[in-house]
Amino acid sequence: MDKKRVKDYMTYDVVTVDATGTVRDVFERIKTTQHDGFPIVDAEREVVGYVAARDLLFAHPSTPVTEVMSKHLIVADPEMSISDAARVIFRSGIQKLPVVDEKNRLLGIISNTDVIRSQIEHVSPEKVFNFITTLKTLYGIEPRLRRGSVEIRNLLPTQSKIYEDELEGRMYEIRKGLAEPLIVVNRPGRTILVDGHHRAIAAKRLGIERLDAYIIEIEEDVELGLERTARSLNLASLDDIQVLDYARHPLVALTHRLVKRV
Repeated sequence: MDKKRVKDYMTYDVVTVDATGTVRDVFERIKTTQHDGFPIVDAEREVVGYVAARDLLFAHPSTPVTEVMSKHLIVADPEMSISDAARVIFRSGIQKLPVVDEKNRLLGIISNTDVIRSQIEHVSPEKVFNFITTLKTLYGIEPRLRRGSVEIRNLLPTQSKIYEDELEGRMYEIRKGLAEPLIVVNRPGRTILVDGHHRAIAAKRLGIERLDAYIIEIEEDVELGLERTARSLNLASLDDIQVLDYARHPLVALTHRLVKRV
């Protein structure tokens, strides 16, 4: 998490409203972009305010935007960690932070969506050590942990489905050098992918042959439950994983069913 910075996830191409503009200009921006808020900038691209759709209630179209905008802003520095940006966004209740340089000139914008995207499939040391503890308990073995790289083509997947929207996020992170390590189990004759299926498929799409990983070494030739799961799902390689559109995610389907019942 420490290496993830606002500059790596923020949107650089920001739609703005000029400080000399009016409420009518904001309406036009909303209609053409479908965005619900915009930074207000002056001629030097310095951020002087922020206007949201709610600020336009009861305002006449000819009203100067400077009269309805919020002037007391929370902004982010591009070197700010994603963790700190997340705290600011969720504790303040705002959805977007303008990102500015030392002269308060607009560089980009970071949203709660960007923060969430940065957190998906986060690998914590606790996750790794909890899995090792589980292996010890179930099989009476003493796994060893090391950090290294693994060949993508040799991985045995244990998850049959992944989602296209998350896959796009993982490809972005790999290009930026921000991808979390995989978690794999390496036992005689087999390397089993425990965590990081989206990252593995993303790397494959990008033509990357190896990825960084937490490698749990097992010397004993014991078949793990994960391998039986892979066999039951007819998984032999990454090519056997089905990539689904996000709209087919089971939680989305559940939401649709609930809406229909209301």
